[in-house]
Amino acid sequence: MMFNVLLIFSAVSFLFFGIGCLRSPHLITEFERYGVPQFRTVVGLLQLLGALGIALGFWSPTLQLLSTFGLAILMLLGFGVRLKIRDNFIQSFPAFFYFLLNLYLSYQLFQ
Repeated sequence: MMFNVLLIFSAVSFLFFGIGCLRSPHLITEFERYGVPQFRTVVGLLQLLGALGIALGFWSPTLQLLSTFGLAILMLLGFGVRLKIRDNFIQSFPAFFYFLLNLYLSYQLFQ
């Protein structure tokens, strides 16, 4: 039961992150600050695809595994970008948290 709650939490989070990435003026500015504005649309689309994959994964466990693992990699890269631009722990924590969450989910789905 709790595992499914975590899956839904991740899917809903990335649904909103993906939409924000594509639409939010704040995130447009943030991707410029990160030094990777050219990746904003791709990241937003990958986040939306990951959210969709988690949701559809309730009927296709392989899709859910690929989606959670893909989101874990995406968040690890995001965390790396945060470290590279020397963001502090509070600024970097969300990316690290979602990396750990999706890594955990993908590990459990792999079992």
